[in-house]
Amino acid sequence: MRMMMPPDVGARLTQSVQQGAQDAAATKPIPLPELQQLDPALAAPPLDSVAGAQGSNFQNFLGDFVREVSDKQAAAGEAVNGLMSGKNVSLHQAMISMEEASVSFQMMVEVRNNLLSSYQELMRMQI
Repeated sequence: MRMMMPPDVGARLTQSVQQGAQDAAATKPIPLPELQQLDPALAAPPLDSVAGAQGSNFQNFLGDFVREVSDKQAAAGEAVNGLMSGKNVSLHQAMISMEEASVSFQMMVEVRNNLLSSYQELMRMQI
C-alpha cells in the first residue's frame, strides 16, 4: 500500500532538519568570565569558604527542619488540649494541626532514612 504525499514534503522535511542542525550549532554556551561580567554575584568564592558555608548551611537547614517539626507537634498538642478542656478550639482546626504534625514528622523520618542510606552507601565505597 502506497501513501499519497505531495512531492515537496520530503524536501521540506530535509530543509527543516538542516535548519534545526544549524540552529543547534549556532547556540553555544556563554563562557564563565562573560557571565561574571554580567552579574558579579556569579563569581566563584574560594573553595575553603564554600565548604565551610555549605556545611553550616546544611546543619542549619536540618536544625531548622527539626525545630519546625517540633513546633508543629507542640501546636497539635496544644490544640488537642484546648479542645479537651473546652476552650474555643474547633474540632476541624485540631484535626488539621494533628495531621500537619503527623505528615511533617513522617517527612522528617523519610529524610533521615534517606540521609542514613546515603551515608551507609558512601561508607561502602572503595577508594
